[in-house]
Amino acid sequence: MRMTILASGSKGNSTIVASAHTRLLIDAGLSCRELLKRMALAGEDPAALDAILITHEHQDHIAGLATLARRLRIPVFITEPTHRAWVRMVTPRTTMTYAKWLNHIQKEKELRADVAAISSHSVILPQNEVTGKDPRIAPLPAPADATHPDLCQPLSEVDASTDPDPDECDDPAPGPKRDPAFLPAVEYFHSGTNFSIGDISITPFTIPHDAADPCGFVFESQSESVRMAIATDLGYMPPNVKSALKRIDVLLLESNHDLEMLRDGPYPWAVKQRVLSRVGHLSNYATAEFLSRDYDGCATWIVLGHLSESNNAPELALLAAEQAVQGRMRLLGNRVLLAQQSAPLAPICL
Repeated sequence: MRMTILASGSKGNSTIVASAHTRLLIDAGLSCRELLKRMALAGEDPAALDAILITHEHQDHIAGLATLARRLRIPVFITEPTHRAWVRMVTPRTTMTYAKWLNHIQKEKELRADVAAISSHSVILPQNEVTGKDPRIAPLPAPADATHPDLCQPLSEVDASTDPDPDECDDPAPGPKRDPAFLPAVEYFHSGTNFSIGDISITPFTIPHDAADPCGFVFESQSESVRMAIATDLGYMPPNVKSALKRIDVLLLESNHDLEMLRDGPYPWAVKQRVLSRVGHLSNYATAEFLSRDYDGCATWIVLGHLSESNNAPELALLAAEQAVQGRMRLLGNRVLLAQQSAPLAPICL
């Protein structure tokens, strides 16, 4: 089993988890063009990806989602609340009558069927899926009313002026440029309920973060007996997360900020409060506390991710984590790595 971290940080996050027969992309927080570039640098074949999984709808996790999914014609696995929040973010604010809404659903169904028919990689949608009652397949919700506020604002440190152009990759699918929320296929999952893609078993778990329905993941190869986990973008470590991160072989764990650097840093006070809140991000101290008190010591690799460029220093995050596990560090276990924002990390293979 293999984990390849393409990018991790406040400007974009994306990771590939692969087994012998299945390859999954977790989050697409860079532009489509940059994600393809990072995959090439890491020796990963985009055409071999089986699906995209989304942790939550903040920009540093979904910036390239629509364009990449349409380009590769692969399904997106996402929770229903996260999908709705994302659609509201990318859909122009308009009103719609009930009759127009039904017509919208029918056109979306036909468009997805057309895309599926021309691609051997697409998920074929059920022909009787019109009302959206099949819990696995999701028609797009109606655009929100112009007076309705967004349910959430991204907590990430991404500067909106640097957001990538969502259409900067060539997009062969019909229609998506007319509908920014179009995806070739959507599969809903629920936190706490296991599901499988190919030979990888996936356990999503709820995390405390300022998003619609954020989650982390545990991945287990059904043939290789290896478990990998991703737990970033969480304000603290609740019991359910601690329980989920047991018997993990490769752990990607957030170590976002140094407390003193954040308090003395350039952010407005309101933003500092959100980052420090229980739905914000883990500090170096909080990560070290988990590693010293609640971590079971089973991982071969611990990868520190989502480091803030403004409010953290790699050496501080690394020192705090290594001190927390120093009694258990050994040649073949509890080795600590730092994920990078600017370049992919070398694949971790077990």
